[in-house]
Amino acid sequence: MTQPLPPHASGGPAPTWAVGELLVHRIDEAALPPQTGPWLLPAATPGTVSGAPWLRPHFAGPTGALHLSSHSFAVEANGLRVLIDTGIGNGKTRANPAWHHLDTAYLRRLAGAGFPPESVDLVILTHLHTDHVGWNTRDDGGTWVPTFPNARYLTSRAEWDHWAGTDLDGPRRQMFRDSVHPIHEAGLLDLIDVPDAGAEVAPGIRLLPTPGHTPGQVAVELRSGGRSAVVTGDCVHHPVQLHRPGITSCVDFDAAQATRSRRDLLAALAGTEVLLLGSHFPPPTAGLVVSEGDNYRLEPVPGTAGPTWPAHGTGR
Repeated sequence: MTQPLPPHASGGPAPTWAVGELLVHRIDEAALPPQTGPWLLPAATPGTVSGAPWLRPHFAGPTGALHLSSHSFAVEANGLRVLIDTGIGNGKTRANPAWHHLDTAYLRRLAGAGFPPESVDLVILTHLHTDHVGWNTRDDGGTWVPTFPNARYLTSRAEWDHWAGTDLDGPRRQMFRDSVHPIHEAGLLDLIDVPDAGAEVAPGIRLLPTPGHTPGQVAVELRSGGRSAVVTGDCVHHPVQLHRPGITSCVDFDAAQATRSRRDLLAALAGTEVLLLGSHFPPPTAGLVVSEGDNYRLEPVPGTAGPTWPAHGTGR
């Protein structure tokens, strides 16, 4: 069973952050069940969590259970409507019971933020894992069709090439059949070469290579008017990985590389005013990266309807 969503998800406005002239909305799909944390990040024990009091109450419960979320980020960027990752999806056959045949109001929430499916111009897939590609498609009379028919879908070429050359297990074959192959067959999927310096895919939007969780995993940098934000993808699953960047995921393709990517990203953001938006962080979901000894903490920046994070030098 999934946990209840926060109150805004039942009808209130989507939390929004301004990045210069860009607006970023969090579109909730589902809060993930408590057993997700011990499975996904087994080294994030209650003892580890207790060493970072700042994780409570937003990011962890009183016994140290991690809070995790499935959501997308919808970005209004220079006249484009851009969606970053598409969650788990409705009505899909999944091995994970928490993801199996979901029935959520995700599309209603997306439309409520001003993004009806036909209006989306660009879908960025940080990587091709089940909980990031599900709303690529929707059921239309027993056929999986693109949910965003007027959009280009983007992922990194390294990501596509890896999975195309892998002997997939049954659950992953199912996911590719219902959520990836239909957009490819419709001619909507573009593969992007992402060099070390990143790849600009639209004005103010750049893919940053953060491999390890998967070979082609990317983070997404947003820039406008002297402001910046970075959407983590699964380079960082949970804020406990700021407290201990060496904590890895049970599904990392290359755990050592994933750790290097995470450390490099956090080091680059620490002490700056770049907003970090976590692809699985529960509310408040965003924050500033602050150095704390040899590691880091997240200074939360809740979403509102306008610019929200501190001016340079405040709140540190």
